[in-house]
Amino acid sequence: MTDGAAAPASGPDALTLPAAWRDAIDHLETHLRHERGRRDATVLAYRADATHLATRAHDWGVDEPGEVDLPLLRRYLAALISDGYARSTAARRASTTRTWFALLARDGFVARDPAALLATPQQGRSLPRVLRLDQVERLLGAPDVSTPDGCRDRALLEFLYATGARVAEACGLDLADLDLDDGLVRLDGKGGKQRLVPLGRPAIQALHTWLQGARPALSDGRAQDAVFLNTRGSRLGTRDARTAVERAARLAGLGHVTPHTLRHCYATHLLEHGADVRQVQELLGHASLATTQRYTHLSRGRLREIHTAAHPRARSRRTTVTDGDGVSDRG
Repeated sequence: MTDGAAAPASGPDALTLPAAWRDAIDHLETHLRHERGRRDATVLAYRADATHLATRAHDWGVDEPGEVDLPLLRRYLAALISDGYARSTAARRASTTRTWFALLARDGFVARDPAALLATPQQGRSLPRVLRLDQVERLLGAPDVSTPDGCRDRALLEFLYATGARVAEACGLDLADLDLDDGLVRLDGKGGKQRLVPLGRPAIQALHTWLQGARPALSDGRAQDAVFLNTRGSRLGTRDARTAVERAARLAGLGHVTPHTLRHCYATHLLEHGADVRQVQELLGHASLATTQRYTHLSRGRLREIHTAAHPRARSRRTTVTDGDGVSDRG
């Protein structure tokens, strides 16, 4: 989790909470795991959000969920924004809060649901950063492939850009998921949904080099199935992967770049080069087409830049046109 998310409920903050709060958090986990069949990462994310709210409420003198009311929840969301959390984080925690308290009201932990009228904080329509093709080339070429770490980082970067994979999908990748002969990879996406994504030649070559050369030198048998390993021979974690991308970005002089930046680049560059938005939706593993369509705004903007720079009649709003007898202006 990013943006200052709290530790899971087993962390020190949860241990200091009163029993009523701990029981309510445990009840949420049980519901998510056994009634809704959510994956471990999703359950931990919900627990982290619930623990953060419970800890803040306890700091404000609220010792059990039954004492929570709507003004307190609104105060909590306002505090997140004032503390510098992204609005997307506040929106996610508002969603968690509604799910949690609806469950607690259903099962008798609280007399009524105080979150039923809790609104989601408005989010801006900020578009993600997308690197130009030459910037992507600089990023991919930044790692020193003469070292095991650098070889792995090059393979990871090539893989992320070639597939648009989420960082968790890349770190969870097993050797059995790769078919380098056919140039395909099977990715386990959100909600347990799998998808097949093609690999380009540079990614295949970088993965071959990593798997046949540097990876065996790092492997100690503890993570035999994992494609990407850390320096200790264990499966590469998402934090390690983000550090690898950030390190390459610094070497390339590109400023702040994350694994998700490469996912944005993947989608945008596909659309700019003629891919259909529904094809990109399938490749990204988006459940909703609306999520994918935000990249069309980026693509249209880039196409407008290209048109303005290259077309002789696009550099001014007014164009001089001859009409046979004289000259007229068209706006």
